[in-house]
Amino acid sequence: MNTTPGADRQGPVDELLKAVRSGRLARIPELLAALDAAQRRACLPALKELRKELRQDWSREAAEIRGRLLVAGAGCHAGPAAAATWLAGSDFSSRNWARNSVLHQVVEAQPVEWQVEVVTRLAARPVRNWGSSMYPVMEAVVRRTGCEVPRGEAFVRSWMDHTNDTGGPRPTLAETLRRDAFAPVLIPELFELADVSWPLTFRLSPRPGDVWTEAIGELAAAGVVDRVELLDRCLARLLRGGKAADQRAFLEVLRALDPTPEEYTARVRDVVALLDGLSTLAGHAQEVLAGLDEAGLIEPEVLTEASSVVLFRAEKKLVRAQLAWLDRAARRAPERSGPVVLAAAEAFGHPDAALQERALNLVARHLKTAGEAVLADLRSAAGALNPAHHRRAGELFGAPVGGGEDDPDTGWNEFLPPPPEPRPLGAPIGSAGELAEELSALLAAREPGVADFERVLDGLVRLSHLDRAALAEAVEPVRRVHPWHGPSSWGDCSPRDILHVVAGVADGAPQWKLWDHIGGKGRAKLRGPRTTVHGAVLAARLEEAAGQVVQARLPYLLATPTDATGALDAAVLVERLAGYEAADVTPGQADLSQALLRVGPADAAVLRAAEDLTSPVGRRLAHWLRTGGLPGQPSERVLFAPGKGLRRTNVHGDRWWEEIERVAVSQPGIGSGPSGPGRERLPREFRALLEGTEPSVARARTVYDWSWRPVAHWFAMLPWHREELAARWLDPFAEGADRDERGAGRHLPLLAEAGGPAGLALHLALAYGLGARHGEDRTAAVDALLVLAARGDLDGALLGRELGALVACGTVMPARLAAALTMAAETGARATVWSVLGPALPGLLGTADPSTRGLGDLIALATDCARRTAARGPVAEVTAAAERGGSGRVVKEARALRDVLGG
Repeated sequence: MNTTPGADRQGPVDELLKAVRSGRLARIPELLAALDAAQRRACLPALKELRKELRQDWSREAAEIRGRLLVAGAGCHAGPAAAATWLAGSDFSSRNWARNSVLHQVVEAQPVEWQVEVVTRLAARPVRNWGSSMYPVMEAVVRRTGCEVPRGEAFVRSWMDHTNDTGGPRPTLAETLRRDAFAPVLIPELFELADVSWPLTFRLSPRPGDVWTEAIGELAAAGVVDRVELLDRCLARLLRGGKAADQRAFLEVLRALDPTPEEYTARVRDVVALLDGLSTLAGHAQEVLAGLDEAGLIEPEVLTEASSVVLFRAEKKLVRAQLAWLDRAARRAPERSGPVVLAAAEAFGHPDAALQERALNLVARHLKTAGEAVLADLRSAAGALNPAHHRRAGELFGAPVGGGEDDPDTGWNEFLPPPPEPRPLGAPIGSAGELAEELSALLAAREPGVADFERVLDGLVRLSHLDRAALAEAVEPVRRVHPWHGPSSWGDCSPRDILHVVAGVADGAPQWKLWDHIGGKGRAKLRGPRTTVHGAVLAARLEEAAGQVVQARLPYLLATPTDATGALDAAVLVERLAGYEAADVTPGQADLSQALLRVGPADAAVLRAAEDLTSPVGRRLAHWLRTGGLPGQPSERVLFAPGKGLRRTNVHGDRWWEEIERVAVSQPGIGSGPSGPGRERLPREFRALLEGTEPSVARARTVYDWSWRPVAHWFAMLPWHREELAARWLDPFAEGADRDERGAGRHLPLLAEAGGPAGLALHLALAYGLGARHGEDRTAAVDALLVLAARGDLDGALLGRELGALVACGTVMPARLAAALTMAAETGARATVWSVLGPALPGLLGTADPSTRGLGDLIALATDCARRTAARGPVAEVTAAAERGGSGRVVKEARALRDVLGG
């Protein structure tokens, strides 16, 4: 038996490690108590090694060992800093070990100074997820020792989360906080948190005071927390800004604090500053200030200052309320009429003509009391009025208004953006180091660009041909940062799968046996059950390129585009193929097929150069260019009802109770006509890409999700067939309007910049984009509209008719469409907007429900565009709407439009 001192010290250490591994959690405090400081330090290397072993093991047994490891490590770390780091480990956050009584027993056995320091360090650590998983330990230490309550974000969030107890019979949140010693210290700290809207506004039960916003108000009223401090902190938090949900939550807190008029008066500068914030904040501040003004608690100048902020806002409700406040102020104190009418004149420049009219009415009402001193300023401001109000303003202010460039008598100058300039890819990558840099940037990008991907793919083939060993050495650091683990079994082929080609460069042999094109079998190893037709084409190109970099046979790729849209200049392709003939090499089938689909029209000189090519591939290219490539086919409306191409569906499982109507379009496919030059000679992946589109409205959501797909690369596969692309992907564009989905509209400028005819499908996609739910999608649709107009490809009558039908059936909401077309008009493209709205009027006024929100705005925009562009000629539906009885907005705007069109 070994009785040396070292053996005596080693025995308890082994006992502790054995208990950690074997499952005797309850014995760990006893074993720790038997260890001195040196023995505890001796345990740490083994505990850390065990922790490392468990990092890749998430079995139930490993989870149990991990909990015992947490307890043992907490007892063995003598330094508070190291102990806090150990306890905060993310691998210990599962299974809620912080509530385990054994861990609390071990922590309590440590010196008080150690406990307090550990809690201080844990509370100061950066927040992970919502709060700290060690909060139960921290709370127990603070309550037991009576130390200062930590104010760190992790501690405050965790306290808030643990206070939201929803289980079983319990007092309300307000009653719980009233008894909590932490509440006076931590409630003021809530105003420093971000992303706190949900817990602040989540109601635990229907009882009063069982939501944080109400509970804070009750505690402030009861004196549990300093009410003045909370009021100041709340206003400061609202002034700092942040996410809209947080702002709305803290506004609820402000309302619960219920400041008195005197308290608001003392903080009037803060309240005025809120007028420039979120619309809900501005509305509350406006209401408060109006009340203070009527009570005579603030200076009259505050009204003028508030008006200068609010009357420039886009929210019509706020502007109407501000004009009403101005009107009340002038009625209550006629001596204020001068400043009131000048303040109201700020609204003359508002984009909404109806609000301009309201402001003009207010000025007319109080102009006599205001006196002649204000006329000069009013005449100057009247220049911003819509031309519809120029005559009345001139009569009121005693001088003509208008006559500028927007006056129809002076003619209308249409402003359109210049057509998009070509975006060439630039010179090929010339060195291995340059390629490694561009490859790294490509893999790090969230959405790799077409130009970047194509340059890198061509560079891999080009530089492998010159010196594959040097290229392999250059890309090795990139491979370490972005390892290639094979293709995804559940996703689609994407630009990131270029790593498959990089693996061929580095290994010199097929990795994972993912391709065997060299052997001629051509099995699709980058494709799976969820691969799209576009993903299959990309996979075919990458699989082929992976074989080519191993053989190092080809000097470059044929299909590398010359423009970022994916287009390939015909002269460049002829030159590349001549180089292939000189080198006596044959292009790959996928590379050649993609090149043929990308090549643009050829002039006479290029055709003569193509005829000089002698290889079979060269003769094929010459025939392709001579016959104009694969001919496109126009999209066709599919009639599901007499006279309508509207299809009703309710196939979406997430909203099965709701039916929608969409325009159904079919497309016979690219090259399906009798003049197509060799479509049947393309590989099957490319033939599938060219297939026609059936009139389905469910295909896109059930098979393709655009939120993570490389759509720009898909469009670049057929840069001269935008109509066919729009027909295939019409459903995602439609979902932006009738399903409130986000993201599809941002791809509309790609279609607008692409080549080929613009027919029914493309104009329908644009119509859906203009009526999309999300502002960024509508903005992209406006960009596409202006690009098409600048290129002369916009069919305004077709787009207008489709918009009228979509509004009439409820697919496109008039308010969204009005916002988009107003944006286009404000760029100076009012003639373009009228070319769309004019043909849309029969659908807007003849079929759509007149009470639909936003319809009046659309007719007002049409009136403005018609007036400025001197459009003339009666429209039967406009005349019929104008002759209806009543004084509704649509009827009033229809009468104004009728008068304009009648000259």
